[in-house]
Amino acid sequence: MANVFCLKRLKNLVRKHTIICWEVIKPPYANVSGDTHLTVTLQKITRDNWEECIDLKVSKDQQGFIASNLYSLAEVQFLPNFEALAIYADKKMVGFTMYGLDEDDHNYWIYRIMIDEKYQGNGYGTKALLQVIENIKLKPDAKEIIIGYIPDNIEAERTYLRAGFQSNGLAPWGEKLVSLKLI
Repeated sequence: MANVFCLKRLKNLVRKHTIICWEVIKPPYANVSGDTHLTVTLQKITRDNWEECIDLKVSKDQQGFIASNLYSLAEVQFLPNFEALAIYADKKMVGFTMYGLDEDDHNYWIYRIMIDEKYQGNGYGTKALLQVIENIKLKPDAKEIIIGYIPDNIEAERTYLRAGFQSNGLAPWGEKLVSLKLI
């Protein structure tokens, strides 16, 4: 019965929060490590924190760059080789990421990485990206990581290039692609 209630509540939230957009992180580049006093970790999305996750938002000018966390949590249910994780700075949820093995090209893709607008500019996105890369490196079949992003998302591009990704041009669907070779 509780699962039915949660599903009905999720459907109602989807109706209220359906904003499909694309955005990524906006860290300061002079200090990519951010506040050295805060530890950034990736943690599972659970029944206890999923609503906090869907409440994370980006600024209005970034909403065209990334899908909402609500949409992403729904989408990951149908991507068997993907993980959705919350990004925490110490004990505070500040962002969200979703990545995994794409069944079509057998490469690891980072589909989402976002930091809530209130927490951008502290290096959390960069720290989280580096942790995602390390998590993927642990996979025995990981050879390359690919990220697609809207060409106008200059801050995301800078972050990816600083993390070692190389530009791969434009995808047929209009996104810019960057990749990081692992072997």
